[in-house]
Amino acid sequence: REYAVFKVETIGDAYMAVTNLVEPQAEDYVSRIAHFAIAVLAAADLIPIDEQDPGGGTVQLRVGFHSGPVVANVIGSLNPRFSIYGDTVNTASRMESNSKPGKIHCSKTAATLLARQAPDIAIKNRGVISVKGKGAMETCWVNEGGASSWLLADPPVPPADPSGPVGSSRSKHRRPPELILQKSYASFRTTSPR
Repeated sequence: REYAVFKVETIGDAYMAVTNLVEPQAEDYVSRIAHFAIAVLAAADLIPIDEQDPGGGTVQLRVGFHSGPVVANVIGSLNPRFSIYGDTVNTASRMESNSKPGKIHCSKTAATLLARQAPDIAIKNRGVISVKGKGAMETCWVNEGGASSWLLADPPVPPADPSGPVGSSRSKHRRPPELILQKSYASFRTTSPR
């Protein structure tokens, strides 16, 4: 609640969260998800895997996030549930799966927005990596070391209205309208001990 991050769902050991969905946060939505990720990693580092053997290490998480439009809708008719999906969700999941234990990994798009919204958070260029389903992507580590070691070149232009709907659609099954919204989406997953 401190960061106003909305939990979308947990699937197995994955926790998925989003900002700028439940309440307007157009000015700082990437900063919120980054600060939340930093706090989650700090909290996980205090939890021993085995309380009987504190030397066995602490809970380790991989974190990844991306910022962009998502589609939000209620899915299903027998057991309906709210969900968000789209390329932003998939990219955030890829950032998490390409992260490392105890690290926060993000796309260049998210890093560019983060540098504007939270210049106090260090961003370190990871370089270009091969991302499944996306190809070569420039990515960054968040909260690595001291001051930012990544200078922004050619930052993307933000959308005209990142806090509201920009489109809708209907299917032949008369679903409620989908909302396409500009969000930051993060994926967290536990990893084995170091």
